[in-house]
Amino acid sequence: MRTVSRRPGLAVLALALVGLCGCGKGAPEQAAGGGAGGPSSKLAPVAAQGAVSVATRNTTRLGGAEAADDAAAVARAVYPGLTPATRPQTVVLVDRHDWLAALVASVLASAPSGAPILYSEGETLPAVSRETLEAMQPLGAPTLGGAQVIELGTSAGVPDHDLTHPLRVGAPAVTAVAVERLLATLDHGSVPHQVIVLAADTPPALAMPAAGLAAESGAPILLVTRAGVPAATAAVLTDLHQPSIYVIDARAVGRRTLGELRRYGPVKSIKSPTAATAGEEAVRNAIEVARFTDGTFGWGVKEPGHGLVFANVARPLDAPAAALLSATGDYGPLLLLASAAQIPPALVTYLSNIQPAYSSAPQFQPVRGAYNHGWLIGDELAVSVVTQAEIDSVLEITPQSQTSEEAPVAPAESQGE
Repeated sequence: MRTVSRRPGLAVLALALVGLCGCGKGAPEQAAGGGAGGPSSKLAPVAAQGAVSVATRNTTRLGGAEAADDAAAVARAVYPGLTPATRPQTVVLVDRHDWLAALVASVLASAPSGAPILYSEGETLPAVSRETLEAMQPLGAPTLGGAQVIELGTSAGVPDHDLTHPLRVGAPAVTAVAVERLLATLDHGSVPHQVIVLAADTPPALAMPAAGLAAESGAPILLVTRAGVPAATAAVLTDLHQPSIYVIDARAVGRRTLGELRRYGPVKSIKSPTAATAGEEAVRNAIEVARFTDGTFGWGVKEPGHGLVFANVARPLDAPAAALLSATGDYGPLLLLASAAQIPPALVTYLSNIQPAYSSAPQFQPVRGAYNHGWLIGDELAVSVVTQAEIDSVLEITPQSQTSEEAPVAPAESQGE
């Protein structure tokens, strides 16, 4: 079977469809020789044994027990590699031990690059990452000389370095700038008009929603400290000529740095509400990011009819892993669970406010309604199956009692501010 030229290390392995969502429908094993991008006779598992693969009416679970499993499952859901149209141009390989590098790399999932993230274990490539890389058969990014893999601070045993693009990591702000420059290269020199800014020491649970927001908007994530704007970040902001600057967790950034940022462009903060516990604060912060909009920037999810991505605050690497789901398909913002066992009250309220509904009057039918769909990231230790069932129920379109003359309307909060 033909593979991408000059990369003997990326042998063709096909997708085991049943591993993606547990729907009970598997792809029949086919003989090799089905053409470029087609199935081969060897099927590679999507996630390690132990992944809970339950799909319900309105939810699909991806991943398993480890971040590498989750990233692989997301990548394979978006890029099964079965046709040229379902193969990525390039794949980002990042060390799972470098949280900030993974976070800032999330923007590479945005259009036009659409690059999935896979995790290495230092300089070792886990089997699930290797098999997924082989199965997706990256086409090669033309603006990177045909590079199929972007190595962010790791080589991880990818054999053919003629078709890799190494990107060195350094101080967090320097790594973020390197990703921003690479983004511009992938986008043929296009200059972003918005940036997302975080403090490098922002608690990961509060920073997690930035991954999906960057992937959806194409706005790079830049890093600062409470002491000020690092030189590397300042240079990029200067080059971008007064971009709109969106700050997540302004308290971690601090007043001094916020004042300094205003020299480079208009600054708006996406509020991070305080709460009784850190987990509850992270849940509410993710909701605020999902609701936030400023002109054409932001999710603005305040009504039914959306994709939604659910992850556990205790697994921050799942945010970059899932960023691709924010940039394709049903484009879902990231929402967070404080524990695997229940939906937090604030999230219940938010989901209820955007729950689809249709009039029970005969002339209105649910087939003409709006629908929500949830992607759940990780195994039962991340999101229990009971919690999944509860999420499914609150995402389900429901009848709404009205007179026959009334048209169905969304809940009051969902109609905008």
